[in-house]
Amino acid sequence: MRNIFNFFRDKLRLYPGSKSVLLIPVSALLVLVTLFSLPNASTDDNSVDLPQQVIEAQQTEDTEIVQETDKSDKTESAGLSESPSVIGSTADPNTATGSVLEVHFIDVGQADASLILCDGKSMLIDGGNSADSNLIYTYLKKRGVDHLDYIINTHPHEDHVGGLAGALNYASVGTAMGSITEYDSRAFSNFVSYLEKQNRSITVPKAGDTFSLGSADVVILGPIRNDENMNNNSIVLKITFGKTSFLFTGDAEREEEQDILEMEYDLKSTVLKVGHHGSETSSSYPFLREIMPEYAVISVGKKNSYGHPHESVLSRLRDADAKVLRTDMQGDIVFTSDGETVSYTVTRNADVDTLGTLSETTPISQAKPESTPTPTTTPTPSPKEDQNEDKTEISFVLNTNTKKFHLPHCASLKRMSEKNRKETGLTRDEIISQGYSPCGNCKP
Repeated sequence: MRNIFNFFRDKLRLYPGSKSVLLIPVSALLVLVTLFSLPNASTDDNSVDLPQQVIEAQQTEDTEIVQETDKSDKTESAGLSESPSVIGSTADPNTATGSVLEVHFIDVGQADASLILCDGKSMLIDGGNSADSNLIYTYLKKRGVDHLDYIINTHPHEDHVGGLAGALNYASVGTAMGSITEYDSRAFSNFVSYLEKQNRSITVPKAGDTFSLGSADVVILGPIRNDENMNNNSIVLKITFGKTSFLFTGDAEREEEQDILEMEYDLKSTVLKVGHHGSETSSSYPFLREIMPEYAVISVGKKNSYGHPHESVLSRLRDADAKVLRTDMQGDIVFTSDGETVSYTVTRNADVDTLGTLSETTPISQAKPESTPTPTTTPTPSPKEDQNEDKTEISFVLNTNTKKFHLPHCASLKRMSEKNRKETGLTRDEIISQGYSPCGNCKP
């Protein structure tokens, strides 16, 4: 390199007039020689040698960015796992670690109401009859649920939509879902009115829609199509939390069950909320074979006029080897999942034979009260005159002053004034229809 430079310098001294002529080729030649003489030069303009410390730091930073991006994607997306094993499952069951899912099947008699809690998020699926508004109000209040991220009315029949007004009277709501937006009934109109007070309206989801509730994933499975039978327009959904799952079927009957089966969803679930209160028109063998539930919960009223749950349904559930739980026999039923396994508690009669009929001779005093008392603060209408005072069997004790009714063994009776005490043989539903609400201590 030095020799080449000296050569051109000597020529310029001999021919001083050639300086301008030789300047351009000399400069170009010097640049080319310099480039080819560099020891680690690369033809890749984007390739730059960096000190090892800088490379390691850059790799660490890149790794952190990727991890943060993955975390952000999981947080912002309600997308489901691509694994075909369970619809709505999280990509990694360990994502549920440290979290707990609670599913409350609330005893609302011949009706449906379920409260789902996960990671501080909440969802209410149906709310029982209009007469259950106070019960739902109190149930939410007791548990401090003053905001519902989701409220879902599976279909507009009163035994599913009626008590949602009570829920909205206590709690605010983020998103409301329903199978339809208009229905000619007072109960449904009340639901819509309370939503409007919160500037909310009903969203009608489509099969395949998904969303998250804390660490749990929710997928809408039905209805697939509109049906003249409103029961077959029920919203059917599955909640997946880690390796556990819960299937809610509203009042879906065989026709909607078949529609869902034809979609070839993976319906396998840990817990099934049995369709239509155990009606013979629901819970078909093909449907149950796909679900294969470990537990089956029937929300049903004691000695109801429909004959629910039907013996044929109990037989199918027996054949499916599902553990059957019933609100008419056991009161509120609460499942807890850690993402790996589920456990449950009931208000009373933990060991009752749920595959049989409710015994006429089972002493009501055997009922197990809930451990935490529930004070009720909302007013209720005045009761009507008791038309059945001549009944000799005492099923409940009324407090005519507070408009509460109790089990005969309730500890609260010790503080009740005799002038306000009234014993009755009426059924639970009959008492509620007269404006009474259940005691929060003994949970009759």
